[in-house]
Amino acid sequence: MIQLRTMVNVADNSGAKIIQCVNVPGGSGRRYGQIGDIIVGTVKKAEPRKLVKKHEVVKAVIIRQRKEFKRKDGSYIRFDDNAVVVLGDGKLPKGSRLQGPVAKEIKDKGFNEIAQMAAELL
Repeated sequence: MIQLRTMVNVADNSGAKIIQCVNVPGGSGRRYGQIGDIIVGTVKKAEPRKLVKKHEVVKAVIIRQRKEFKRKDGSYIRFDDNAVVVLGDGKLPKGSRLQGPVAKEIKDKGFNEIAQMAAELL
């Protein structure tokens, strides 16, 4: 569950390191985002001379969350951290490499490029 003002790690090499969620689009007064949802956030920490800069407003997709997530088969999955991937045009990622595992629900939601880049789909 990612909500407003949540600080999340960035799991790609776009240049951003930490993003703060400022909006979870969709629906009237939607409060939380889960795995596979798109959030809007501001970059709080970034590497110098990279694609994404500090204070930039970006869209990102949630690939890991600490709160357990119930799957359709009845099992639950939970990760050690909250992590996102910064998006460019539509559903394409800005970075070219991912770090850490990715939930397989990402592929089900239509983010095939991110699922292909992942070293490990859980």
